[in-house]
Amino acid sequence: MPAGEAPETERPRAGAPSLPAVPPATPSALAAALKDAVGSGIITGLLLLPLVGFRATESGSGPLVLTYRFGLVAIFAVLVAVLRLLLHLTLWRPGRSRTPSAAAGRMAMLAGRAAPAVKPAFFAFALAYPFLTILMAGGLSPSRYWVDLGIYVLTYVMLGWGLNIVVGLAGLLDLGYVAFYAVGAYTFALLATSMPLNDFFAGHLGADFWAAWSFWICLPLSGILAAFWGVILGFPVLRLRGDYLAIVTLAFGEIIRLVLINWVSLTNGGAGISSIPPITFFGMPFSSAEDGFAATFGLEFNSMHRMIFLYFVILALAALTALVTIRLRRMPVGRAWEALREDEIACRSLGINTTLTKLTAFATGAMFGGFAGAFFAVRVRFVSPESFTFMESAVILAIVVLGGMGSQMGVAAAAILLIGGMEMLRNLSFLKASFLFGPEFDPSLYRMLIFGFAMVAVMVWRPRGLVSSRMPTIFLKERKAVSGALVKEGHG
Repeated sequence: MPAGEAPETERPRAGAPSLPAVPPATPSALAAALKDAVGSGIITGLLLLPLVGFRATESGSGPLVLTYRFGLVAIFAVLVAVLRLLLHLTLWRPGRSRTPSAAAGRMAMLAGRAAPAVKPAFFAFALAYPFLTILMAGGLSPSRYWVDLGIYVLTYVMLGWGLNIVVGLAGLLDLGYVAFYAVGAYTFALLATSMPLNDFFAGHLGADFWAAWSFWICLPLSGILAAFWGVILGFPVLRLRGDYLAIVTLAFGEIIRLVLINWVSLTNGGAGISSIPPITFFGMPFSSAEDGFAATFGLEFNSMHRMIFLYFVILALAALTALVTIRLRRMPVGRAWEALREDEIACRSLGINTTLTKLTAFATGAMFGGFAGAFFAVRVRFVSPESFTFMESAVILAIVVLGGMGSQMGVAAAAILLIGGMEMLRNLSFLKASFLFGPEFDPSLYRMLIFGFAMVAVMVWRPRGLVSSRMPTIFLKERKAVSGALVKEGHG
C-alpha cells in the first residue's frame, strides 16, 4: 500500500456524504439527563407554587377564600421534566452531529423557492379571510368573533411593521412606541367629538357632515401629529444609543400616558373619551335608514357590514405600511437607515446626515402608529389611558424581535402567532374536563406565561427571529438572501 493512502475499508464511497458517527446515549449521559430533568421539574414546581398553586377566589358572602391547586403545579413540573429529558436524549445529546442533513438542505432549497410567493399568498389569504369565515361559520352573524379577531391581529401586524422601521431598519431600540399609538387615538377622538368643529361644519356642509366624514378627515391628521411627536422624541435622543435610548423612549411613553391621565380638562382623565362617531362608508352610515349602506346597495341590514368594512380598512392601512416600507427601504433614506443600524460612525464618515436619518425613522414609524391609533379609536369608539400602557409597547416590540427585525413577513407571522394564538386560548374548553384541569381552569389566564415561554424558546432556537434571512436592496449579478447573523440589528 502506498504511503499516506487510506485502507480500502476507510475510503468513503463516491457521492456518499461523510457524516461522523453518532455515539448512542451512554449510561452516564442518561443519568445526567435524568438528573437535569428532575432538577428542572423541581425548580419549575417551586417557581409555580406561589403563582399557580394558590388562588384567592371570592365567596358568596364576600371574603376571599384561598384554594389550592397543587395538582396543576405537579402537572406543569412533570411536563417540564419530560420535555427536558427528551431534549437531552435528542437535540442536546452529547456527540450529536451538527452537520446539516440532506433533508435540511432540501427544506432550505424549497423555502428559498417558495419565498417570492409568500407575500402574495399572505395578502390573498387576508383578502379572502372574511369571506372564508362567513362560509365556515354559516352566516354573517356567526362569523363576528372571527372577523373581529382578524381585525385585532391586523392591527398588531400594522403596529409591528411601523415599529420595524425604527427598530429593524434603523436599529433604534424604541420602548415607547405605544405613545404614538395613543397620540393617534386621542387626536381622532378629540377632533371627532369636538362640538365647535361639529357646529362649524353643520353650519356650512350639513348637520351630519362631521359625524359622517370625521374619520376620513382625521385619519391623515392623526398620522401627521404622531409623526410630529416622533420628531419631538427624536431630538433629545440624537446622541443616545442602545440601553440609554431604550430608557429614554420608555420614559417618553410613560410621560404621554401620565399626561393623558392628568390633563383632565382636555382628555377627561382616566374616564376616557366616549361617544366617538362610528365609521361610515365614505359618508354613508352603516344603519338601517333609507340612506344607509344596506338600503343603498339593496342588501338586508346587518351590523356585520360595519365589521367587514373595518376589516378591509385595517387591511388597506397595513398594506399601505408594507408598501411604503418596501419603497423607502430601496430609496436612499432606507439605505441610510440600514447604514445607521450597522455602524453610526462609519455612516457619518460617508457623509450621511445621521440627525436627519434618525428623525425620519422616528417620524415615519410614528406616523403609522398614529394611523393605527385612529383606527383603534373608531373601532372601539372609546379611548382611555388604560389602553396605552407599557405592556402594549412590550408586546409590539416582542412581535418585531420574535418575527425577525427587518423582516416584514416574519413580523406578520409573529403577530399572528402571538396575538391570534393567545386569543385562541379562550377556545380551549376541552382543557376544563374533569380528567384534565377541572371546570375552574381558565386557559386565558396563562397567556402571559405561555408568551414568556415562547419568547425564551425562540431566543434559544431562533435568536434571529422566525425569519432569519434578509433580502438585500443592492446586489451584484444575482439577488440572494443573506443571513440575519450578518446584520447588527437593534444596536443603534
